[in-house]
Amino acid sequence: MIIDLDKKTHPFMSLSLKISASPFGTMKERYIKRMRQMDSKSRIQTTLDAFNSIGATTDGMQRLAYTEEESRVHAVFSEFCVKENLQVRTDEAGNVIARREGRMKEAPAVAVGSHLDTVYSGGKYDGAGGVAAGIELIHRLNEKKVMTDYPIELIAFAGEESSRFGLATIGSKAMTGLLKAQDTKQFKDKDGISLETAMNTAGFPSSTLGQAVREKSAFHAFIELHIEQGRELERKGRKVAIATGIAAPTRLKVTVEGEAAHSGTTPMDIRRDALTSASRLVLDIEEAADQEKKYQTVATVGVFHVFPGAMNTIPGRVEFNVDIRGLDVSSKQRIITAVKEKSRQLQTEKDVEVSFDLLRDEQPILLDENVQQLLAASCREVSVDPLFLPSGAGHDAMNMASICPTGLLFVPSYKGISHNPDEYTAAEDFVTGVDVLEQAVMKLAGAKEVKMSG
Repeated sequence: MIIDLDKKTHPFMSLSLKISASPFGTMKERYIKRMRQMDSKSRIQTTLDAFNSIGATTDGMQRLAYTEEESRVHAVFSEFCVKENLQVRTDEAGNVIARREGRMKEAPAVAVGSHLDTVYSGGKYDGAGGVAAGIELIHRLNEKKVMTDYPIELIAFAGEESSRFGLATIGSKAMTGLLKAQDTKQFKDKDGISLETAMNTAGFPSSTLGQAVREKSAFHAFIELHIEQGRELERKGRKVAIATGIAAPTRLKVTVEGEAAHSGTTPMDIRRDALTSASRLVLDIEEAADQEKKYQTVATVGVFHVFPGAMNTIPGRVEFNVDIRGLDVSSKQRIITAVKEKSRQLQTEKDVEVSFDLLRDEQPILLDENVQQLLAASCREVSVDPLFLPSGAGHDAMNMASICPTGLLFVPSYKGISHNPDEYTAAEDFVTGVDVLEQAVMKLAGAKEVKMSG
């Protein structure tokens, strides 16, 4: 689907992008003049402010996947891109793709991008910062009149957050062939609206979803700039991190069966308390993960249910979920093995039954080493000393890595806070990220001259 930006063709789009003439020059000319009067920090902040004028609530940002708010912010993104002389289209999954042609028009694109949707009560920088950085990159190239051999694409992916449908990175999954039309029927939001229905309402019928797929030959490379959503950069006093890979979750449901009984009449020595046994297992999980910290593997119990849940009844059953993440598959497996061994001991000592159900077992993504080294060299060229670390969170980059060499750059998150209204990354940190991104993209795209802008 190619959206004509001079027309209101999208069901949710109310923002006209037509660039009209006036006695004082075109809108585009006024925009360029205003951008030239700003420094990089101010331009990035201006772009972020425009994005975050959409979906602002008293409790943070809310631009959920395939809602009017996401469509409106995509329209704002498109307007910025049109003013930077990019060719803009929206694909059948709702991804907005802005293209800057290179000398070799048929060559694969060097792509950058992130997302503009948010979680419930989200922050202003997750995803949006990376898209704003991409616009700043394009502005710099245009200001210097840089020509590249390869075309450059800036992508605002649709539906990256899993908050609405329980499915993350929807747009990039569709682009890389990892989401099929039939899959959209099974995911529903809290109001019972399916992903299929939401996409149809937003103007992206699932019947055409397959047309969003891009072949491997379409991309030369992809780089995503994103806030870290952790504390390592802040702790180490660094400004940029290069992701070595993206940790994938192994998720388990653990059930501990004991026997519900009266809390006042059952002696301590004959109780089959499911809660005390489950609590020991939770601590065992923490200990097992701590033993694997050199591999940067982590484990979390984030869901915990006690039955029957009465003050005067010994818990007879407990169910809890475990999320284990890491780049080293063997390390994740060692945690599971250790916890299962502890559970066997508990069954003997406490006369309870413990069962494990595998909910999900995804494989970690190791990012392209050549792109990592290119990013490291780009850091050195702008006097930045990068960290190398794995990403504990999922990103659109993990899907793009299935079809092209992919890199992931992080800039600092204040106190590691994310998915929260208090999320914050300073505009000057995005400037540093763009400095690195600019060097890397110009090398990948075959620019003839590399200069830093102010």
